[in-house]
Amino acid sequence: MDENTGSGLVSSEGDGWVYLDHAATTPLAEEAVSAMRPFLEGRHENPSASYGGSAKRAVEDARGKVASLFDTDRENVIFTGCGSESDNMAVKGVFETEDGDHIVTSTIEHPAVRNACSFLERKGADVTWVSPDEDGRINPSDVENAVREDTILISIMHANNETGVIQPLREIGEIADENDVLFHSDTVQSAGKIPTPADEIGLDLASLSAHKFYGPKGVGALYVRDGTELEPLIHGGGQERGLRGGTENVSGIVGMGKAAELALADLEERKNRLSGLRERLIEEVRGRTGARLVGDPENRLPGYALFCFEDMSGPEIVEALAERGIAASSGSACHSGDPEPSRVLKEMGVERKYATGTLRISMGRKTTEEDVDKVVKNLEEITEEVRSSK
Repeated sequence: MDENTGSGLVSSEGDGWVYLDHAATTPLAEEAVSAMRPFLEGRHENPSASYGGSAKRAVEDARGKVASLFDTDRENVIFTGCGSESDNMAVKGVFETEDGDHIVTSTIEHPAVRNACSFLERKGADVTWVSPDEDGRINPSDVENAVREDTILISIMHANNETGVIQPLREIGEIADENDVLFHSDTVQSAGKIPTPADEIGLDLASLSAHKFYGPKGVGALYVRDGTELEPLIHGGGQERGLRGGTENVSGIVGMGKAAELALADLEERKNRLSGLRERLIEEVRGRTGARLVGDPENRLPGYALFCFEDMSGPEIVEALAERGIAASSGSACHSGDPEPSRVLKEMGVERKYATGTLRISMGRKTTEEDVDKVVKNLEEITEEVRSSK
């Protein structure tokens, strides 16, 4: 059981292994496994069948729990297969429905949004790409200046998957509202970690993924504000209010609902605890290794830190940590095998000699002060070994 939250986790942690890559994925909560098990082992009914009442009730119960992450009604949640599908559903669905062809987004979006917008450019869309400042933040005035009469959508992520930097969504939401433009946000990294009240932020659409907050892989959701029209990405039998065809993944949805319930139950306590661990980590790593912190030092997710080590290889640092029983990442898991500096760091203006030596550490429910001390100690040893060999 998790000594900090009372939540048991199914993971590879143990035997001295320290998992610090929660931005990539999180362990599956035992409570989610228990909630899913009946629908994996014995309750096989289709929620759309005339006899599928229990499955349908389970899906709707989970829908309500996921809706609570956005402080909204269950009718505003559509289940999908993952966060990337939700992003594509939002961006492409708006383009196919709205009159106009102009989209405003940023150059540091997750590939699901970035590539969906690039795809639409080839289909005739006009996309304005807004760049971040050196701290990785999108300036709302840049978004405002990009909006035109034919703008149909603004899509800006809530928190970046590489830096953990939180974007000023409320200000951007006000701009969208004032200009009568739909506002979508990829909240995959933030949902379940910081408050994401959709109405207060001004969101019309928001994407999320269960496996980022201790739910199962292969299930996501899209928040769709009441009255927002979308063309379905997947046509089928009319499931999910006719917006996403296909039989629902009942067990996955149930697990997602339980994970959402757990996330809200300890959100503030966990946020404060991980923020404290993050600050301890940043101070120690910078002081003992000379690494640079990338991104806004204040506006970032709890437990997230991205460091740059001058003239070092990020993948080699990650490999050295793995040999010492510590799992971390050199950047986004979506393109961690790419030897080139990430697009996000390039857009932030990070010099190549730093951008190739990145290390992302993202902590979670089970992370302790001892884990932080262990990674700091090992990073100090690794950097000393590398520098002495040059």
